[in-house]
Amino acid sequence: MDQADQLADMTTELAIGVAGLTDYLKLLLEEDAQLRKLWVVGEVSSANSHRQGCFFTLQEPDGSAAINCVVWKSQLPRLATLPKVGEQVTVLGQIRLYPKRGTYQLTVWQVLPAGEGLQALRYRRLKARLAAEGLFDLDRKRLLPAYPQTLAVVTSRQAAAWGDIKRTLEQRSPGLKVLLSPATVQGPQAPASIAAAIARAARDGRADVLLLARGGGAVEDLACFDDERVVMAIATSPIPVITGIGHQRDESLADLVADVCAHTPTAAAEQIAPSLDELYQEQVNYLQRVGSVMAKRLQLAQTQVQSLEARLQRQRVDRQLTQHQKSLIWQKQQLISAMTQRLQQHQYRHQLFQEKLATLDPQSVLKRGYALVKKEGQIATNADQLPPGTALEIQLGKGKVTATVTANK
Repeated sequence: MDQADQLADMTTELAIGVAGLTDYLKLLLEEDAQLRKLWVVGEVSSANSHRQGCFFTLQEPDGSAAINCVVWKSQLPRLATLPKVGEQVTVLGQIRLYPKRGTYQLTVWQVLPAGEGLQALRYRRLKARLAAEGLFDLDRKRLLPAYPQTLAVVTSRQAAAWGDIKRTLEQRSPGLKVLLSPATVQGPQAPASIAAAIARAARDGRADVLLLARGGGAVEDLACFDDERVVMAIATSPIPVITGIGHQRDESLADLVADVCAHTPTAAAEQIAPSLDELYQEQVNYLQRVGSVMAKRLQLAQTQVQSLEARLQRQRVDRQLTQHQKSLIWQKQQLISAMTQRLQQHQYRHQLFQEKLATLDPQSVLKRGYALVKKEGQIATNADQLPPGTALEIQLGKGKVTATVTANK
């Protein structure tokens, strides 16, 4: 046997089948603890929806590496966000190998935005929850006092916004008392510091309006105004709150929960304290409106007086008095006649009652010859009740006699 035949026999004994190699690789990949549950971050380079699920490719931003991914249909409703081409995402999944194709892919269970996208997702979720709790409702917002006496400002003492606020208030309303409740308005400590400053101003109790202010800055510098601690501090503040946060992006959650929102610290200060020129002009306008109303009312009163004078001239007062006197005399006569008639009726009825009483008087009956017989003080009406020997008392029309019954018939 030559050398070539020996080498062929040797390779035949050492070689394994494709299925064996695939099974070995599958065991290595799918049983590895690190690959059974891992987070992978990358850019979505392609995405296709299928009746079985969503198939997409995740790659490095420079295209130096890529991996195929799949989210099965049953898992799609559980995703925080769907993969979209060009977006940076972080996915959670497991490496799976498919023997028939000799390829591997990442079976994905969850997709989250990465970087700014993740912050945006957290912002949207917190905003939706706070809105559901009613913290952004218009009916819970309070009006700012028209002429505040004391203003509490929550901002950094070193911030340019604090200087802008003081200059604006000194120009517009020098008499307004301003209290600073200092706070850190940037960085990880900012949310707790802002919440504490708002609570401190509320405990002080002197301010009748509170201004939360900060100048403009990068998105990450203003993230503290989207913190739930700041939102709840504003929502529970007993003092009406106006925000003056200088930014060009969408309104922060602090702006949404505040009673009034201005886009810069200076604009907020202007809204709190009307200028002396504006107050003077308001008074002038008010006096002009009052004068106009009074002039119209005076003109109306003069017109009514003229109308009454014309009516008096058309009607003679002495004639009206004469008519009233005649009417009173006639009414007097009618009253006397009615009273006389009523009196005669009552006199006639009185006489009838007297005659009726006279006919019913027992003395009148006795005077006509009748007698009243009594037995032991009781009137006797039945002879059977008067046996012989009964003593009787007889009342006559004039005087009384006594008698004894001798016979009873």
